[in-house]
Amino acid sequence: MNRISKTRSASGVPLYQLKITLKWSKPPIWRRLIVPANMTLARLHDVIQIAMGWTNSHLHQFITGKGPTVTYYGQKDPDYADTGPEMFDERRYHVGDLAPAAKAKFIYEYDFGDSWQHDIIVEKILPPDPAIKQVRCLGGANACPPDDCGGIGGYYDLLEILADPKHEEHESMREWLGGEWDAAEFNVDKVDAVLKRLKA
Repeated sequence: MNRISKTRSASGVPLYQLKITLKWSKPPIWRRLIVPANMTLARLHDVIQIAMGWTNSHLHQFITGKGPTVTYYGQKDPDYADTGPEMFDERRYHVGDLAPAAKAKFIYEYDFGDSWQHDIIVEKILPPDPAIKQVRCLGGANACPPDDCGGIGGYYDLLEILADPKHEEHESMREWLGGEWDAAEFNVDKVDAVLKRLKA
């Protein structure tokens, strides 16, 4: 595996245009990002949390391959460090390690209980650009589900409850959410402004 050097600056390495889509979401919940090839997976986790709108309250992992070639990257829960499959330290691997070519794909999973899986595809690999010094969000659509709502199935059940004022759980779910919920809401400028403050 060709490891990307940590020491090269973000402006001196290729830039990856990633499309991140929440699996099984209809209409798709997605974000398009520009990140440097030498970004660690640990930092990519931070970027995805911001771009999608999660609260970073649960464990996560990156997954490549299938069947006998499946590989996991993350940081194990210290209480379960000796259980489950081998997990490579996400702080030691980079975006370019998992996706060395355009059209490469891998998975980001957040919250092993609700199992929010995100398909990540490298749409383009762009040449280094000194003008791009921060992570960028180029676009996206639809609100990220709230944490702890029961996975993608639970989220769509929640939307049905919110759409029916006569449902017995309507008021309690609105109270749990803290008010109204707009499933189509996404503001690329707000996300981009936060990402610009994050060091690559």
